[in-house]
Amino acid sequence: MRNRTKLLILAVAALVFCGLYLFQGLNGSYDYALPRRGIKVVAMALTGVAIAYSTVIFQTITHNRILTPSIMGLDSLYILLQTVLIFFLGSTHVTIVNKQVNFVLSVGAMVVFALLLYQFLFKAGKRPIYFLLLVGIIVGTFFQSISTFLQVLIDPNEFLRVQDKSFASFNNINGDLVWWSLGILIITLIIGWRKFNELDVLSLGRDTAINLGVNHDSIVKTMLILSSVLIAVSTALVGPITFFGLIVANLSYQSFKTYKHSILIAGASVMSIIALVGGQWVVERVFTFSTTLSVIINFVGGAYFIYLLLKESRSA
Repeated sequence: MRNRTKLLILAVAALVFCGLYLFQGLNGSYDYALPRRGIKVVAMALTGVAIAYSTVIFQTITHNRILTPSIMGLDSLYILLQTVLIFFLGSTHVTIVNKQVNFVLSVGAMVVFALLLYQFLFKAGKRPIYFLLLVGIIVGTFFQSISTFLQVLIDPNEFLRVQDKSFASFNNINGDLVWWSLGILIITLIIGWRKFNELDVLSLGRDTAINLGVNHDSIVKTMLILSSVLIAVSTALVGPITFFGLIVANLSYQSFKTYKHSILIAGASVMSIIALVGGQWVVERVFTFSTTLSVIINFVGGAYFIYLLLKESRSA
């Protein structure tokens, strides 16, 4: 009951922030401003839920609370793809100008990369999950190196377009992409919802989960694919947000002292909505667009990451 009360309070807070963002300062321009703000709120909500969901299940699989799905190199692949497209085709090419085409290409590339990586991991059947993480780190670093090399050679005007793609932004979101992303999110959540009980057992460890009847490799592979799809969709929609999942997932662990993933994921998702909608409101109303939400998140997330590392080292 205590966890449900906390969830209810957080849900009310999320609704308050959404209402504040939607209706403050409209000054009668409901027909123009309200639909645009509504699309941004929906985009922030589905991005927050996607990142929170994927991070919690990824940390359960890896049994490590300082890792996020971005360690697999998906963010680096997204930036590399945008850099390659702009470098070879130009910023006026249809793959950049047409957001629907760019979205499909980005999501497709990231999902295919993740599937190939997981197929490589599970092909032998004996490779540990940390082998996958090691490969992801190496490949992600390789992608970053290629991106940096191309960005050094690229035209300065084109480089500005690459920089725009390198940071998450909720200011110029395509409405069609939001509804596409929402559909993918709903389908993914429905598939993953049935696996929550197995995830609860999986958090006890591989050997214990197998002894209790959980098909470990199957559930791990399924949840890794779902996590990759969610990260791919959120990244292609708004851009990479490196440390956001780390923040909300660990805040959910600290707030809800439970092993149940239904509560942990719900708590992390609501916190994500509060952070993104409230943070965007602060960026627009307090900082008057002098900075971006992704910069604030990465700054706070980096500091929180260092805190978690120091905390883990003291408890070791």
